[in-house]
Parts: sequence; structure tokens; C-alpha cells
Amino acid sequence: MAKHNITIAFYNVENLFDTIDNPFTHDDDFTTEGKRRWNKKRYFKKLGKLARTISKIGKDESYFLPAIVGLVEVENKRVLDDLIAQKFLKGYYDYVHYDSSDERGIDTALLYQPDFFELISSESHPLMLFDDDGSRDYTRDILEVHGKLFGEKIYFLVNHWPSRRKGQELSEPERLKASELLVEIMNSIKKKDKKAKFVIMGDFNDNPNNKSITNVVSEGLYNPMDALFDKGLGTLTHKKEWHLFDQIILSKEFKKDTKKLSFKKAKIYSKESLKVFRGKLKGSPFRTFIGPWYKGGVSDHFPVYTIFKKRD
Repeated sequence: MAKHNITIAFYNVENLFDTIDNPFTHDDDFTTEGKRRWNKKRYFKKLGKLARTISKIGKDESYFLPAIVGLVEVENKRVLDDLIAQKFLKGYYDYVHYDSSDERGIDTALLYQPDFFELISSESHPLMLFDDDGSRDYTRDILEVHGKLFGEKIYFLVNHWPSRRKGQELSEPERLKASELLVEIMNSIKKKDKKAKFVIMGDFNDNPNNKSITNVVSEGLYNPMDALFDKGLGTLTHKKEWHLFDQIILSKEFKKDTKKLSFKKAKIYSKESLKVFRGKLKGSPFRTFIGPWYKGGVSDHFPVYTIFKKRD
């Protein structure tokens, strides 16, 4: 474990809802009377497992807990407060979060260690999608967080793009729209800050070779997840096929070893404790629910992370 190595991680935490009904969102299933019988015991069990997992990401490479952790599928500030109060994370983290207009009430967020990261500013960018009848299709925002990580100014952009629920081809235009918004945000930042460096993370619901991702990477970025995808690795399974929807994409400047922070490696955190250990789903992420059935797992996605070297 090296004290000059820093971990930046991303994790889709699979429906991290509290047990309280929000009358303005479709969270009814995740209440004590709802379809999934979501109660405090199940909620705090999930929080404990998530906290333990986050605390171990990058542990083999770095002395420190992750400096930055992007999260998606968090319901609100309450679940974030409860998460960072858990045993393995308590006292380490603060966070940035905005309520989005997502119909299910799930948002993006960023955990950070104030000892390492100085927050400068943050903003939430809504993705404007519309159904065939012209009505708004409310989905997750893109979260922008600007700050100094060990003195290095970085813009973090946390994404959770539209799903493939309608099928890959039918839903692709929605992810291309998200891709366009992300590029617009970066271009707007670069107009104000010509030396802007980006760490873009998210559940993109597309693989590294899909057009929505390659369009973003073509804007002077580097996708270290390409090599993992080429090896057949993934962060989630669908119909026994692995996908690498969870990615961390970087400005090319981080590949230079002359910077305060330089990129070393990208990995998927897929320890055995996060996997189904038997049956037809053996080896896939051990999820909290399969359909309506409670399984007690952590998430239906593996976390991903990058290791950076810090120059003293």
C-alpha cells in the first residue's frame, strides 16, 4: 500500500432508498408497505455492506480510503447522511448532492474527503428528454463538482444516463442526447478555464465502444476502461452477457507523469464478497433484489476505480 497512491472510484449502489414514502416520486415499492417490503433492517444492512465495500476499494494499492467516490441511484440527502455515518466511513466524508427531477427520485452524488479535496463550486445540469407526445421524460441530472484534489484543480462530472429498458437501439438516441449535454458542459467549462482537467464518471448504460461514449472521448479525453472491456471484463450482467457500463474517463493530461496527480491504472472492484457464489448467476454481482425477491446483496453493479500517483 503506497501513501502516494490516491483512489478515485465510482459506484452504482442499486436503489439506495430510505423507507419513507415521497409523494412526489415513484418510490412506493421501497417503503414498508410497498411491493418490496423495504424496511429499516434491510435498509441498514445494505448501508453497512455499501460502506464496507467503499472503504475497501483501492485498498490493495493505496494507504487511504478513496479520496473521491461518485455515486448513482441514491434517493436523497438522508441516505447519504446515513451512508457516511456507517462504521467504515464515519468521519471521513462529506458530499455534494442535488435533488433531480427523476421520476423514481434517484440522483447522482459525489462523496469526497475534505482532508484531500477542497470544494470550489458545484452545479446540477438537467437532461431534457421528451416523449413522442411532447411531454417531458424526467431523468437524472449530470452533476458537476469543481475543486482541488491535493492542489490539482479538477472538474468531476457524475453521470447516470438513460437505461436500455426499451431496448438498446430504441433507447440509444436518449444516451446520445446525454452525451451531447456532457460535451456541452465540458465546452462551457473550457471557455472559462482553458486548462480545465476532467474526471468523468458514471453508469452510462453503454459500453466503451458505443457511439455515445466514443463521441465524448473524442473531445481530447482518454478512456482507460477500453482495455478492460477488450479483455471481456464488465461491471454487470444481462442475460449472461457482461457489460462495462460503469466507467471513469479522464483528460489526457493525467497520463503525464509531470502533473501533481498522474493516472496509473483503472480497475473493476469485483471481490468474491460482491458476487453470487452459486447457481446460474454465479460470478455476477450479488444484488439486493432479483425482480421482486429480496436477496440481501450489495448492488447489481461492481464499482470501478482509478489509481493516481500524487507528487509531493
